[in-house]
Amino acid sequence: MKKLLLVSLIMLSVVSCKKEIQGITTPSPKKEMTYLVTHGDSLPDAYEWMELTDEEKNDSLSNQKTKAVRNLISEENAYTAKVMAPYTNLQNKLFEEMKGRQEQKIQSVPYNKNDYEYSVAYEEGDEYPRYYRKKLTEGAEKELLLDGPEMAKGHDYIDIAFGPNYDVTENTKMVAYAVDTLSRRSYTIYFKNLETGEILDEKLDSVTTNFVWANDSKTLFYITRDPQTLRWNKVKKHVLGTNPEYDELVYEEKDEEFGTSINITKSRKFLLISNYSRNADEYYFLNADDPNGKWKLFQGRQPDMEYNINHIGDYFYIHTNWGAPNFKLMRTTLDKTENSHWEDFLVPGYAIKLDNVHAFKNHLVISERFKGLQQIRVVDAITTESSYLKFKDPTYSMSLSSRIEFNAGFFRYYYESMTTPYSVYDYHFDTKKSSLRKTSKVMDVDFKSTNYISERLFVTGRDGTEIPVSLVYKKNRDPKNSGPLLLYGYGSYGSNLDPWFSTSRLSLLDRGFVFAIAHVRGSELMGRSWYENGKFLHKKNTFFDFIDVAKHLIGEGYTQPKHLYAQGGSAGGLLMGAVANMAPELWNGIIAQVPFVDVMNTMLNEDLPLTVGEYEEWGNPNDKTYYDYMKSYSPYDNVARKAYPSMLVTTGFWDSQVQYWEPLKWVSKLRDYKTDDNHILFKCNLVAGHGGSSGRFESLKEQALEYAFLLMLEGKGE
Repeated sequence: MKKLLLVSLIMLSVVSCKKEIQGITTPSPKKEMTYLVTHGDSLPDAYEWMELTDEEKNDSLSNQKTKAVRNLISEENAYTAKVMAPYTNLQNKLFEEMKGRQEQKIQSVPYNKNDYEYSVAYEEGDEYPRYYRKKLTEGAEKELLLDGPEMAKGHDYIDIAFGPNYDVTENTKMVAYAVDTLSRRSYTIYFKNLETGEILDEKLDSVTTNFVWANDSKTLFYITRDPQTLRWNKVKKHVLGTNPEYDELVYEEKDEEFGTSINITKSRKFLLISNYSRNADEYYFLNADDPNGKWKLFQGRQPDMEYNINHIGDYFYIHTNWGAPNFKLMRTTLDKTENSHWEDFLVPGYAIKLDNVHAFKNHLVISERFKGLQQIRVVDAITTESSYLKFKDPTYSMSLSSRIEFNAGFFRYYYESMTTPYSVYDYHFDTKKSSLRKTSKVMDVDFKSTNYISERLFVTGRDGTEIPVSLVYKKNRDPKNSGPLLLYGYGSYGSNLDPWFSTSRLSLLDRGFVFAIAHVRGSELMGRSWYENGKFLHKKNTFFDFIDVAKHLIGEGYTQPKHLYAQGGSAGGLLMGAVANMAPELWNGIIAQVPFVDVMNTMLNEDLPLTVGEYEEWGNPNDKTYYDYMKSYSPYDNVARKAYPSMLVTTGFWDSQVQYWEPLKWVSKLRDYKTDDNHILFKCNLVAGHGGSSGRFESLKEQALEYAFLLMLEGKGE
C-alpha cells in the first residue's frame, strides 16, 4: 500500500477497449484511476490495482485481486506466444544452436584449501552442477559434497549457494550451504557432516547467502534481512549443536540506508563486519580464533568515505577514496586502525581508477582501470615494486578469484573478450608468468575466434564527453553496411559492463548482426567521475550517452533506424524505457528485461523492498528538486501519444528487486498511448525472480525468445 501521507483516490473504473494489431487482439486490462499527490503535484495511475503484496501473491485461490492479476499475466503470456507462434521453429532452432555450442560435460579448474582440492562439474544434460572435493594425497578419490541435479528434483527453481569461502570448516569436517527453491532470495542454510554424509536436522531459515565460519570449526556467522525491505541488516552467530532460535544477535544495522555483511580476511586472521551504503563504509573486526570475543570498530562511517580492508602480517591495507576520488591504497598497524593513522602505500596516477585489491602472504594484487580498460598490477608487499600483466584484445573483461589460499605462490584470474572464450589463468609470483589452466570450449566445429572481430571506439556525446563503445561482428561482415545492430547498455550503481564472450550471441553474429555495448555514464568505467555524472541530478547523461552512441553508429553507417535494436535489464531496463520515450524513432525494436520503469511510484513507497537504500542512487523524491527531476525521465510517467518501436518486455513474478508490476503496468500504458501498429510483447516467468530461470539450459529458452523477436523484426523467419 502507498503511504498514508500520500493521497490515493479511486476516481473511476472502466474497461479498456480491445485493440487488434496485425489481426491479433491485445490484452485489455481494466483501468482504476488513482492519483498520488506529492509536493502538490498529482501523478495519475490507471493500473495500481495490478500491484500485489507477497501475501496476495501466495493467495491465488481465494483472493479475487490475485486471480485478476494472474489471469492478466496468463493472457499476456498467451498473447506473446500467439504473436511469436509463426517463429516457433526459429526459437527451437536458436535454442538448439545455443545449447549445442555449450560444453555438455564441464569440469572446473580446482582450487585448494586445507589439504583438499575443490571443484564443480556438470555432466551431460544436467541443468545443475555437482560439487566435489579430493584429498591432496596420491590415489585419493573424489568425494561428492552436494548433488545439484538430485537436489533440484521436484523444484521448478533452485539456487545453491556457498559463502565466500565455499564454506567448509577449518577442520574440513563440515560444510554449510544455502538453498532457495522459490526465487525470492530468501535462503535456508543447511549443514552436512562430511565424515558421515549426514545432513543435520538443525538449519537456519530466512537467511541470505552471506555466511562464514570462525576458525573453531563450530561457529558460523551469518546475515539475515529485514522481511519488509529485504535489506541485509543483522549479523547472527550460530554454534553447531545449539537451537537456532537462540542464536546470538551480534550486530544490527538500524540505518535504513545501510546494509551489513560478514566476511573473513584471506589470511583467516580476522572476521569482518562490513556496514555499507552507496557512499560510505564502516568495519568491525574480530580475531577469527576467538568468535566469542569483542568486536572492535575499525573506522567509523563518514559521509562520502568508502573503504575496505585486507590483512598481511603486521598491517591492514585499506582500499579507500579518502582523499583520492579514484581510490588509493593505504596501510596501518593492527593496533591503530582509525584513519588518522593511515599512511599512503600506493597512490595511482589521477587517470587510474583503483578497483579492487587482493592480499597474499607477500603480495598485493590490484585491479585497476586506465582509459576504461582493466589491468592487473602485482605489488611486492615488502619492496613495493610493481609489475603489470598485459592483455591482447582491444576490449576485454578480467576478474580475480577470491578463493586462492593466502599462502599460495600464485593468484588466479579469469579473462574473456568478445572474441575470446572465458579462460582461467594462474599467475606465478616467482616467475612473473601466467599459465593457462582452462579455456571454455565452443562445441561448434566451425567456430574460430579469428572469424570474429572486436573493436573499441569513442563517440563524442552532445556535451563533448568521449563515450567508449565495444563492438563485435563476423569477419566477413562489413560493419558499415547499415545492417542489423543490437546496442546494449546499463549505466547505474557504478557497475561496469565489461565486454564478455557469449556462445549464444554467435547466433546473432552469424546472421549478420553487429553487437555493441555503449559504456554510458553511471558506471565507473572511466573513473569515479563517470559514475557521479550519471546519477542523482545527472542521471539523464546515461540516456543521452546511449542515444548519442546510437546516432553516431547510424551516422557512420554501422546501421540505420529500421535495423537498430536496443537491450538492457533492471536499471538497464530503465535506460530502455527512457530512450523509448526520448528517441523512439531511432529503434526498430527494444528488449527490456526486468525493467525498473515505474520510478515515481516505487521511489515514493518506502514500504517496498530496497526503496530507501536507493535514495543514494536516484535521489529522494520527498525532496522536490529530486522529485521534479526523476519525474522528468521516469518511463512510466512519460509515456506519450506517439509511435513507439516494437518491444519485448520480460519479468519474473517473484522478482524482489524490480517488482513484476512495473513492466506489466508500463506495457499496458504503452498500448493505451502508442499510435502505431507495432507489437508490445510481455513475458512473465511465473516461477522466477530477478535473475530468470535457474538452469543452465532453461535460461537459453529465454534468450531464444529474445533473438527470435529480433529476427522476426528483421524479417528473417527461417
